[in-house]
Amino acid sequence: QVHLVESGGGLVQPGGSLRLSCTVSGSIFSTVAMGWYRQAPGKERELVASVTSGGSTNYADSVKGRFTISRGDTKNTLYLQMDSLKPEDTAVYYCNVRGYRDYVNMDDYWGQGTQVTVSS
Repeated sequence: QVHLVESGGGLVQPGGSLRLSCTVSGSIFSTVAMGWYRQAPGKERELVASVTSGGSTNYADSVKGRFTISRGDTKNTLYLQMDSLKPEDTAVYYCNVRGYRDYVNMDDYWGQGTQVTVSS
């Protein structure tokens, strides 16, 4: 079984920084991409940033230049460095791994989420 555990959320003032971490345990046959999503109250879950197995990154326009996604050396840890935070960044942030469990079937794995609140 695959488990994702996020940490690092909290309350921060506008302009502040937070670093989210996601630790992945269990076996995935082949990872396609890892990413961070967020969901604010009353809104749909949206992609924040992702990184492919080859290292290509993608960011939502709203976070470009402020957030940085990275993987740990062992590739089972994912980070999101969030700088210059704004109140509109307030949401529950979810870690995601997309990967194959065999040669044919692809799955999405999700963490339980971590709350980020940006407020003065």
